[in-house]
Amino acid sequence: MKQKLTKWVLNVLHATLKTQPNPHFGKVLETTIICESCGFKHSDIIALEQNDPAKYILKINKDNLSTRIVRSQSATVSIPEIGVKVEPGPKSEGYVTNVEGVITRFEDAVKQALHLFNDNTSQKNAQLVLNDLKSIVNGEKTATLIIEDPFGQSNVVSDDVEILDIPEEELKLLKTGFSIIEDN
Repeated sequence: MKQKLTKWVLNVLHATLKTQPNPHFGKVLETTIICESCGFKHSDIIALEQNDPAKYILKINKDNLSTRIVRSQSATVSIPEIGVKVEPGPKSEGYVTNVEGVITRFEDAVKQALHLFNDNTSQKNAQLVLNDLKSIVNGEKTATLIIEDPFGQSNVVSDDVEILDIPEEELKLLKTGFSIIEDN
C-alpha cells in the first residue's frame, strides 16, 4: 500500500526549489508545490540569511500608506494603539506589501474572528478595531506600525522609519514561529 501511495503522490505533486538573491530578504529559497490532480498550489519564500535582530517603528498617516513593508516569516507585527498584533507561528509566511496591505491583513483577521467568537464583548471589540483600522486608512487617525524581527530579515523602506536594536531580554520573549525540540 505504501508503494502505491508514494507512486500516486509522486505522479500528482510537482515541486520546485531554487535559491536566488532577493532585494528584500537577501538569499532566499523559493518553493512551489503544485498538485496536478486537484489544483492545490503553495508557494513560499524562506530567507536563508540571518541579520542582527531589529525593531522597525513607523508612524502611520494618510501620506505613507504606500510605504513598502517586508515582513519575514519570523517577524511580529503590531499596531499597539488599537491592540492588534500578529506573531509568527509554524505556518507563518513572509510577504512584501505596503502599510495599507498590512492594515488589510489585520482587517481580514479581525473579520475572521467575528465569525469565531459570537459573544457580545468579542463582537463589540472587533467592530471597534475594524473602525480604528478604517480610520487609519481614511487618514482620520494616526498610529504606530511596529515590526520586531529576531533575525533582522524584515524591512520598512522609508526614510521615516526608526530602526532599533532589540534588547536581549525582549529578544528572549519574541516568538520566531519555529518549533524547537529539546533533548533532556
